Amino acid sequence: MFKRLSTISTTVRDSLKLPLVRLTFFMGGHIAPEAIAAKAARLFTTPFASSRTRARAMPTLGAREEDLGINGIAIHTYAWGDPATQPYVLFAHGWSSHGTRVARWVQPLRDAGYAVVTFDQAAHGRSGGTHTTLPDFTCHLMAVAKHYGPAAAVIGHSLGGAATALALARGMQANSAVLIAPAADPLAAVERFSSLLWLASHLGRRMFARFEGAMRFSANELQAQNNAPRIGRPALIVHDIEDREVPWSEGERWARYWPQSRLLSTRGLGHNRIADDDSVIASALRFLRGEAVGERVVSTADLPYGLA
Repeated sequence: MFKRLSTISTTVRDSLKLPLVRLTFFMGGHIAPEAIAAKAARLFTTPFASSRTRARAMPTLGAREEDLGINGIAIHTYAWGDPATQPYVLFAHGWSSHGTRVARWVQPLRDAGYAVVTFDQAAHGRSGGTHTTLPDFTCHLMAVAKHYGPAAAVIGHSLGGAATALALARGMQANSAVLIAPAADPLAAVERFSSLLWLASHLGRRMFARFEGAMRFSANELQAQNNAPRIGRPALIVHDIEDREVPWSEGERWARYWPQSRLLSTRGLGHNRIADDDSVIASALRFLRGEAVGERVVSTADLPYGLA
């Protein structure tokens, strides 16, 4: 559902079909609004097929693999080291990505004494399913964490970052978190999605209302400002100022409302390269060692936001 928080704009924008897709949504919104809203909903909840292709092509680096049955879907997991006897780091990938996206992190984390666990979200990589949403991302992350036990840390990228925070706010056990380019607001994502595809804003809202009704949640339940204050864990939030997929302001919002968080801002890494950058990995390891990384963002009635 909220997949386009990260990758839809890049992938669809680069597609030769974009003009045709835009025309379909623009004209169809006038002729058959209900059908177009339904079509938009399907697009919004269907990962790109490249997630599976890239996952199958990616080496698993000797991971121990297994399938967990979660809500009737086979969720494929990968583990390096022994999470039963070693402190482990759980990694949550973003939309249309896959668990082995964590490859650049595995050896540095192993060298630091951690086991590493990751998984393919539903409809991604080697997992089952055809559609998924942010609530699903959150539910499946919590289920994987429950299976492996309390984590030393959880690292989430993009939509996986949002799911990480939502899971922690709902009781997932982890000592700390690293959120990389995390999405903060599903309503803002719907606005970006609608603007990109020339979908009338009222149809975007109608599409989202379908999700709220079918899944019995409200957008307020998924927004950063309504979840971050409930998380009693330290966090490092890393976001690039030039991120064109999920604006830096969304990472800043998580940091502003999360009492024990710090914000590390980068420049020139964008939305995806930031998750593989050596300096980001090194900063995350420093944070996991207990060092102060980034800046503390504060918010008061007199100071809407600022750096402490």
